[in-house]
Amino acid sequence: MICALFLHGCHLSHMNKRENPIYKVVFLNQGQVYEMYAKQIYQSDLWGFLEIEEFVFGERTQVVVDPSEEKLKSQFEGVIRSFVPMHAIIRIDEVERLGTAKISEAKAGSNVMPFPVPMPDKS
Repeated sequence: MICALFLHGCHLSHMNKRENPIYKVVFLNQGQVYEMYAKQIYQSDLWGFLEIEEFVFGERTQVVVDPSEEKLKSQFEGVIRSFVPMHAIIRIDEVERLGTAKISEAKAGSNVMPFPVPMPDKS
């Protein structure tokens, strides 16, 4: 059975993959934690960055509008691709369904801390 799968071009690691996955990306940006959804995420040719494409936001059919999600929609309106530094990424999950995009404050004392970056020498 396994040999037949390999002969037909299937690989076992791809059998459980969804055809059109949605990813939840959580990253730090200027002291805030962004939680967004996208269809494409991959390592960039630009060293040290991830590329995030095809942002997905909830439908406007809901009566209750989340101001945080609306802020993100307007901030990323017209954006084709975002380059996020790898050290700003907190987590990436492949999810079954779309959630609500949001921005929250990175609270002092929490376990979310930016990766330390050396300061440039000003001499």
